[in-house]
Amino acid sequence: MANSNNDVEQNDPAWLLEFRADVFSQQGEDGVIKKVLDTLPELDRWCVEFGAWDGAHLSNSRNLIENRDYSAVLIEADQGKFSDLSRNYADKDNVFPVNAFVGFKHDDGLDTILANIPIPVEFDFLSIDIDGNDYHAWSAVQKYTPKVVCIEFNPTIHTDVDYVQAADPSLTRGASLSALVSLGREKGYELISVLPFNAVFVRRKYYELFNIPDNSPYALRKDLSHVTYLFSGYDGKVLLSGSRELPWHLVPQKESKAQQMPFFLQAFPANYNLIQRALFRIFRSFF
Repeated sequence: MANSNNDVEQNDPAWLLEFRADVFSQQGEDGVIKKVLDTLPELDRWCVEFGAWDGAHLSNSRNLIENRDYSAVLIEADQGKFSDLSRNYADKDNVFPVNAFVGFKHDDGLDTILANIPIPVEFDFLSIDIDGNDYHAWSAVQKYTPKVVCIEFNPTIHTDVDYVQAADPSLTRGASLSALVSLGREKGYELISVLPFNAVFVRRKYYELFNIPDNSPYALRKDLSHVTYLFSGYDGKVLLSGSRELPWHLVPQKESKAQQMPFFLQAFPANYNLIQRALFRIFRSFF
């Protein structure tokens, strides 16, 4: 197993992105994960993924199972998707499908779900993609310390923003990359790669193997195409730039819907006439 990257030009801290490739994944995760695992000094060939959907569609673990002889625990809460998952792996004795919701309490967390499965405590790879409470589900993992973690972040949130949705199973808002980086460091992980929707972390004891001079999210995140920027003009008009789209709904964000000031008050305050000044005092009284 290789444990050196001397053959790779590493002037760019985000050099792992050079290895992006999709076999089953969505945005190059398969290739990056392969390179990361090939860099580690020892492997046990176990992986865990939740929510795993049908175990095939945009999966971050299927390539490991099919092409690298990995044993796997694939966890999916939706009964219909779980039925498909079970059928897809019915012929593999080393794949453990689990129909469960991975939560953030003692009775529904990953530690409890894995307790009766013969998986090493420091298994190779964990993929977390549950469209909302990813941060809280990872935070709740205490017993198991996977070598590599791939976790989804909300790509519409700028790197400057530290945001975590409330720990509520009914919410599907997600967490920012920066918030996940802070959590990872608390748990003993370092960020090593950022793909458009997923952040890849490695246990701190392996971090030096990757020769990354700057692993801040600013250095590693190259794709901001889903971020919408909101700012205001001197005249009080709210302006939008960047994506200007709700990416999961494919609905455009319109400046007209973002306005706080009525159009007749959209001017620099020092230039207001007497009528505008009077109307502005009335307008301000409502706030």
